[in-house]
Amino acid sequence: MIAPSLSLLTQLFAQNLLRKAENIVCCDGSAQKILDFGIEPDYIVGDLDGLSVELKQHFALKIIQNPDQETNDLTKAVEFCISKNWKQIAILGATGLREDHTLGNISLLCDYKKRLDDVVMVSDFGIFTPILETTIFNSYPEQQISVFSLHPETKLTFKGLKYPVTNQSFASWWQGTLNATIGDSFEIVLHDKGNVIVYVAF
Repeated sequence: MIAPSLSLLTQLFAQNLLRKAENIVCCDGSAQKILDFGIEPDYIVGDLDGLSVELKQHFALKIIQNPDQETNDLTKAVEFCISKNWKQIAILGATGLREDHTLGNISLLCDYKKRLDDVVMVSDFGIFTPILETTIFNSYPEQQISVFSLHPETKLTFKGLKYPVTNQSFASWWQGTLNATIGDSFEIVLHDKGNVIVYVAF
């Protein structure tokens, strides 16, 4: 038997999330991509600069146009979800193309978390989860983990990881990367308020 590639597994995972989602909100330019999977969005949100004329006509009743140039399309879509009182969001397709877009999108996760019960960003290789307080994650032994602290003054403790950290702050993003679990769970302790993003590889 030949095992499927990681890329195929993540595609299947993403498609499964989409097929089970109660509502699918697309940033304007991603509408064609989701159609390629045979799935239609419930709403299309954005400034519509990336949406073809044909799709604008086809989805005329599902389009929520927001011309605000002070926010990106991802934030426009999240704001729409919040306006509908949807409190649990999984973000797909926000990484993997331009690196500046990827970094910008990831950096917004903690802002979204402050207004949602749960929000995650799924990439081709893992899941980014923003945390604002001490959090325990389920895992498996040797699962790859990286922790990014957006505020250098935040002190953190890592429990259940191969390279433990005790009451330490990080001045640069790289300092909390490339760790691994040693069991079936791990804990990231925030000793004070902070914005932290935990990346867990598949």
